[in-house]
Amino acid sequence: MPIFEFEGRVPKLSESCYIFENATIIGRVTIGENVWVGPGAVIRGDYGEIIIGNGTAVEDNCVIHARPGERTIIGENVTLGHSCVIHTAQISDYAVIGMKSVVTDFTKVGKWAVVAEGSVVKKGQTVNEDTIVGGVPAKEITRVNDDFKSQWTDYKKNYQSFCVRYKNNLKEKK
Repeated sequence: MPIFEFEGRVPKLSESCYIFENATIIGRVTIGENVWVGPGAVIRGDYGEIIIGNGTAVEDNCVIHARPGERTIIGENVTLGHSCVIHTAQISDYAVIGMKSVVTDFTKVGKWAVVAEGSVVKKGQTVNEDTIVGGVPAKEITRVNDDFKSQWTDYKKNYQSFCVRYKNNLKEKK
C-alpha cells in the first residue's frame, strides 16, 4: 500500500485502521482507530496537515488535502462518500459528506450535518449542526432527525467493522 514520508512529514496510522492497498497516504497525516480508507482514496499531507478521527469512513476515490501550513480536520465517526473532495476544511463528528461533493477551503461542517450528493460547500461557508444542505452552492434543505441519526449510526458501524473484516477476509482472486 502506498504510504509515503515526504520531506520529513511522516504519516501516523493507528493499528486498527484499514487502508486499501491502492489508497495513497502522503506526509503529515494522522489516522485514528477503526478508520476505513477505501480503494483509490488519496490523503495528502504534503504541505498541509490531515487529521482523521476515530471511526471515520473515507470511501472510494475521496481526495483529502490542505493548503500550505493549514489543516484539514475530519472528526470522529464521519462518513466521506465516494469521490468527495475535502480541502482545508473542518468536518465535525458524525457528519456525512455525500458522494461527489466538494467541501472547499476554510469551511466548517457541524456535528451530524449532511452535505447532499454532488453539492459544493463554498469557501468559508459554515454548515450548521444537524442541518442537511445541498446544491451548488450548498443551501439548507432540512434538518437531521433522530430516525436519520439511528439509520446512519448503523451505516457507520458497518464501515467500522470493515476494518477487521477486510483484514481477515479480503482475498485477491487469481
